[in-house]
Amino acid sequence: MTEARKPASSHQDQPVQDGQRLYLVLISMHGLIRAQNMELGRDADTGGQVLYVVELLRALATHPGVARVELLTRQIRDSRIDSDYAQAQETLSDAPNARIIRLPAGPDEYLPKEALWPHLDSFSDHAMAYLRQQDRLPDLIHSHYADAGYVGMRLALQLGVPLVHTGHSLGRSKRQSLLASGESERRLEEKYHLSHRIRVEEETLSMASLVVVSTQDEITSQYGMYDWAAPERMRVIPPGVNLSRFDPAPRPAPPIVQELNRFLRHPDRPPILALSRPDERKNIAGLIHAYGQNPALQARANLVIVAGNRDDIRDMPAGSRHVLTEILLLIDRYNLYGQVAYPRHHQPDDVPDLYRWAASLRGVFINPALTEPFGLTLIEAAACGLPILATEDGGPRDIIANCHNGHLIDPLDIPDMGKQLLNILNDAKKWQQYAQNGIAGVRQNYTWQAHVEKYLAALDALPLTAPLAADIAVSAEQRVSANHLLFLGARLLDPPPAPNQLEDLVTTLHQKRRQVALGLVTTRPLHELLALLKQRRLAIPEILITRAGTQIHYGTGLTRDRAWSRHISVNWQGDRVYDLLSETPGLHLASRSSQGFYAVHGFIDGDFAGLVALEDQLHQQDIPARLVAIHPQEFLVIPQRASLGFAIRYVADQLDMALDHVLVVGSAQADLDLLGGNILAAQIGREIAQDQLREDIYPCTADGLTGVMEAIAHYHFLENSTQGG
Repeated sequence: MTEARKPASSHQDQPVQDGQRLYLVLISMHGLIRAQNMELGRDADTGGQVLYVVELLRALATHPGVARVELLTRQIRDSRIDSDYAQAQETLSDAPNARIIRLPAGPDEYLPKEALWPHLDSFSDHAMAYLRQQDRLPDLIHSHYADAGYVGMRLALQLGVPLVHTGHSLGRSKRQSLLASGESERRLEEKYHLSHRIRVEEETLSMASLVVVSTQDEITSQYGMYDWAAPERMRVIPPGVNLSRFDPAPRPAPPIVQELNRFLRHPDRPPILALSRPDERKNIAGLIHAYGQNPALQARANLVIVAGNRDDIRDMPAGSRHVLTEILLLIDRYNLYGQVAYPRHHQPDDVPDLYRWAASLRGVFINPALTEPFGLTLIEAAACGLPILATEDGGPRDIIANCHNGHLIDPLDIPDMGKQLLNILNDAKKWQQYAQNGIAGVRQNYTWQAHVEKYLAALDALPLTAPLAADIAVSAEQRVSANHLLFLGARLLDPPPAPNQLEDLVTTLHQKRRQVALGLVTTRPLHELLALLKQRRLAIPEILITRAGTQIHYGTGLTRDRAWSRHISVNWQGDRVYDLLSETPGLHLASRSSQGFYAVHGFIDGDFAGLVALEDQLHQQDIPARLVAIHPQEFLVIPQRASLGFAIRYVADQLDMALDHVLVVGSAQADLDLLGGNILAAQIGREIAQDQLREDIYPCTADGLTGVMEAIAHYHFLENSTQGG
């Protein structure tokens, strides 16, 4: 794994530096990410994951085995937030070989993670363009959370490098917990798009060479809910805590204490401290119920809720607004004024001070979340000598087992939560033991130095993979001299287009033949496409991409791109696929002699469960492959690295051509893979449901080749090709 990798293509000829030292790329899509003054708790998306990825970035950069590490995230230009998030690059002041790279994805403004899905293809294309400009390819891609998992899969497949993934939280676990709390299935789907997220998580788990988890509980209780999870590819590597910030050494009372004391009638009482984003999954309401229903607990301690930052609750996103409004209503319901502090603002530097202040008053830290994949705040509090109570659902099980510094609670058992809090506050001997255990346990089990050592050891065990390299004998650049590419779905030629439509298109493209190269894409084999061209009396275009992206040919000589074939052939198990499917009831396959080198062609009989079941079957057999539907009853199984969209992007890269110089016009469900991202895209016909079309895909009003001319006019494609821009 530590072997240096060569540049991706022939136009990248700078020498690889740093020998055996690694170049690592992390991806974290959502939240507000910067290296300094992190706005943790500002909203539901700017929490523990943001801190985790930035601390991981910093810790990796300090290791002598790492030459360079970058964190790719979304660039945001929004007057409501700091201009730091609009900067294209940020170098860490204490780690010059670590950078945060911000790339466009969709609109400029800040978006919650649930709204990012339609823009991930664009981010992926920008990320590919950035990585292709570097003097070497990264040694791996490490994605964080489901949205980055989608991007990571695309980058890893196109570049031919391993994918490492950290889930942070999982859709199935989230759905289960929220349903248990009373949410409806319909509302969850509308709000969180969980079905799509869970499918992406399944695909990411099936492809990742390594899945980094924080606790053993994640493997058994959370990833265990996933069909395509492979425990043998998972490693428990707990995150660390910055011990230079989080320590138990006494300090003078910090300024934020004055702010808290404004709320409290008896400020010297021990505080019950809760610190989290204003997110309903954090179950702050459950904590207030537990406190409000326990008069003895109210007499013994104050409740301090630090739930992000706010100026005006009415200006916050709906989820945060709901949580904070409920906090205020519950305080009023139980008449807890003078007993509960809920400051509007806090700074990152206030967080360790809050833990130390609570410990100095012999208080307790609580995480009452419905589910908690890990719980960074728990080890931070423990490092400062503050005992903890934490949800029994998720990562806190391991933390308390390792540190012996508190108790687990059932977040839905309100009376017991109050009882557990009172017990720990009233037992001075136990409180002292938990405080000492936490300080020692964190130093033994949860440092970033230990995390990085285990992480790099796990990477070193990964098998080497060959990155995509240019074929010196045959390249697209030798075959195509145009500065723009027009790709059409071959279905536009069948049934036969009207003669005037065909003549108009042929004449138009002939006039621009020096600027615009034509390509055809199809799920069908090469010989069928050639026969179709002969029937239509059309010359062979410059580029043919056939069998769903498994073969690329150039020009009238039909020269095959062997570099592409080598790239997609990695881990391809065609014989296994054929044998498995030929023995599956409800399927029948074309004869072996008519199969492609990198495609298995099959048909579904009426009694088969469907393509989703077929995809599940392939993954259960640990076969890395992609399923392509040609028709509802006809399909191809192709290598994981192959697709029509990936093939087009590969050709554009060989030509050193920006994707906005490529126009793709698709015509059917099978063409969806082509459309979107930074490629100019248009859709013809009514076969695709409106909810599957995205804003970045132009819906043509005309059919057939007239629709192609409409798409060309819409994008001013021919005018731009003449101008070279």
